[in-house]
Amino acid sequence: MSEIYKNDFIKIEIEESEIPWLKIFTNKSIKEFSQCDNDTKLEIFRCLDIIEKEMLSYYKPEKINIASFGNYVPHVHFHIMSRFKEDSYFPEPMWGTKQRDAKLDLPSFEDFINNLKSKL
Repeated sequence: MSEIYKNDFIKIEIEESEIPWLKIFTNKSIKEFSQCDNDTKLEIFRCLDIIEKEMLSYYKPEKINIASFGNYVPHVHFHIMSRFKEDSYFPEPMWGTKQRDAKLDLPSFEDFINNLKSKL
């Protein structure tokens, strides 16, 4: 996984996928969001807000999905995904049953990441 941003509280990584998909992790090994200090919570929300707005503006997806499971990785993290009617799983979650073979023609992910880095 490729890390695109890190500060004292969090890091942001790319999830390799057919859709634009980022993950925010706490730097400290924290199991539950409620166990995060307020500064860490605020930083997570600040970055979630920026990422969602940038995905909406740049990709114009059908929906943004934000998820926090952590059953396999018991470490606070959030998934932020741009979803499209034509993606392989829509309207199912990306962990659900594949609905079709996607033929997405999306703007450059590299350009999106470079722009996002300047906003974070």
